[in-house]
Amino acid sequence: MSDPMAKSEMRKHLRQILADMPAEVRHAKSQAACQLLLNTSEFAAARVVMLYLSMPQELDTATLALRCWQEGKTVVVPKVSWDQRRMLPVEISSLTSDITTTGPGVREPLEGNPIPLDLIDLVIVPGLGFSRDGYRIGRGMGFYDRFLSQADFHGLAVGLCFDEQLVDALPIQAHDVPLSFLITDQTIHRFPASAVSS
Repeated sequence: MSDPMAKSEMRKHLRQILADMPAEVRHAKSQAACQLLLNTSEFAAARVVMLYLSMPQELDTATLALRCWQEGKTVVVPKVSWDQRRMLPVEISSLTSDITTTGPGVREPLEGNPIPLDLIDLVIVPGLGFSRDGYRIGRGMGFYDRFLSQADFHGLAVGLCFDEQLVDALPIQAHDVPLSFLITDQTIHRFPASAVSS
């Protein structure tokens, strides 16, 4: 139903957009997007927040982790099982200690306490591109779609991206899991699915 070549070309185009963004612009836009998320009622209500440890060209989530700890929230990040192609949510208490880089530049904890899926209130979802109707295109491995589709996960999935990563439409497949809402450095896009949250 979706054209693999179209997805491949789209990923290549979006990677180039991220690569061309100057570091100081990336930093400023990361701060702006994180601040929009921090001001939402969904973030305020969340007790357990799962975020990703940013790769160099991704929107930086460090601000979110620091605010979570300041407010007594639990911070969880994915520990990746590459052979099983799945992610285990693991609690962390530092962005620098006991962190390693695996796979295609993915930062993850060396160890940590696994957190049950049903305790996670909010998942910050990365991606190469996002559509205005709540879908995303990742790096092609399907980790987040598999994670978010698990029956035990009842939280909200929020996309976080630069405004430059927005696209008008994406090729959608049956296994693609829509987001509850999407935040860029400029605005918040809410989708109908968020109406059934909590």
